[in-house]
Amino acid sequence: MKIFDERFLPNGDQKPEDYGVYPKSVHSAPNGETVFMARERESDVLIAPEQVGFIGARFTNQAGDACVKAPLNHENAALLRKIFPFASPRPVLGESRTFGVGDRLGIAAPGHLRALRRYDALPVLAQQSIRELNLTNRTYDDVLDRATFAVFREDWDRGFGADGDHLKTLDEVKYALSCGYTMITLDCGDRIRNNVGDMTDAQVGETYSPRPDWEKKYVGRRVTLDRGVSLEFDEASFARMALIYGDAIEFACEIYNALIKDAAVDFEISIDETMTPTTPAQHYFVARELLDRGVSFASIAPRFCGEFQKGIDYIGDIDQFRREFLAHAAIAKHFGYKISVHSGSDKFAVFPIVGELTEGRFHVKTAGTNWLEAMRLVAMKDPGLYREVHRFALSAFDDACRYYHITGNPRNIPNVDKIADDKLPVLFEQNDSRQLIHITYGMILSERSADGSFVFKDRLNRLWRENDEAYFDLLDAHIGRHLELLYRGFENI
Repeated sequence: MKIFDERFLPNGDQKPEDYGVYPKSVHSAPNGETVFMARERESDVLIAPEQVGFIGARFTNQAGDACVKAPLNHENAALLRKIFPFASPRPVLGESRTFGVGDRLGIAAPGHLRALRRYDALPVLAQQSIRELNLTNRTYDDVLDRATFAVFREDWDRGFGADGDHLKTLDEVKYALSCGYTMITLDCGDRIRNNVGDMTDAQVGETYSPRPDWEKKYVGRRVTLDRGVSLEFDEASFARMALIYGDAIEFACEIYNALIKDAAVDFEISIDETMTPTTPAQHYFVARELLDRGVSFASIAPRFCGEFQKGIDYIGDIDQFRREFLAHAAIAKHFGYKISVHSGSDKFAVFPIVGELTEGRFHVKTAGTNWLEAMRLVAMKDPGLYREVHRFALSAFDDACRYYHITGNPRNIPNVDKIADDKLPVLFEQNDSRQLIHITYGMILSERSADGSFVFKDRLNRLWRENDEAYFDLLDAHIGRHLELLYRGFENI
């Protein structure tokens, strides 16, 4: 613990550990005031001398100082970031290794940081899409504030990012930037033409309007990169890729010039939300066109071969993935940006390949796996509550499938009412069950009774609050497994 005087506490005859002081949270403000965070029954609080400026309940501590017990709200988070710059996000993708840990519940960051302390990867702690905000009834301010308080509590001073993830419109990007986000992931999926793969050559010829500048630059050319990677652009395949990605390139240029060009943020181009994989030649085409038009970006997320489904391991031919990923990594290295792996939760089979072929320079995004570990904890600690949630998830599954491409089949899941209490956590080792719980998270958290009260949310939050150390241990092990496998790929090169 840093310098701490028991007289700073509100009540007499208490030791810091008895009151619930988080030892790593004890910090000195620039003027020497002691600011720290403590655990109370229902929530955590900030405690500081009144002159520091936090808003909360006034009290006089044992030393006779006027102090404030401040709730963890947006106003106090903003002041905390001002006083302690390490609690503010910054662009991080310029570092060799970065790891996104979208925290849908706002409670997981201490567990994430436990795992990350063993590695040099920097975290993107605040990482949410607009869809996730809507499903969890949160805001970008709230997501960032939760990360700020966790960083302060855990004394994480290595830096972290805040990602407005999978943003699709100018207004969405503006919103994230206005909240202080330091990374923008532009989802170009709505501007990618998924029907081109089904067109005949004749149909492509009728639809594509030739671009002499593009044809001169690509058609009939061969590009040779490191590691023996060679890309060729014939007339027919180039017309297809131009049709598929032309509008997406224009969209990325528009957003960049309007909002990103003069902003100190990491810019990621997401072309992974498509029906068909991104070929290396297509990847090269998109990257070169953006760079030739002055778009500076930190990473690209291609759609890789195989299946990167939510909450489960990679599905596909590992040898094919290795061959194609080698080319994608060579393209990124050639142009000087990072490959970003989306839906990276639990893709254990390919992590050593990602680490190796990027030579340890990557960005990987996880999100839903943290929710699954939270629900694993429910199965461990309150089997009755878990069974209620599970039965509801089964009833909501078909509606949730509108938002996700998965292969999970509820008919393959054992009857939850016939499983012994101590066996319920085993459901989280089964793909169908994992995907059931994964994609219904928004419905689980938002379901209400006739009187307007939440059916599950409040009970779940109480359980997670009462067992937060067990949750952090689960996350430490689970996220640690992701990182260990990624690092295994390059540490011995």
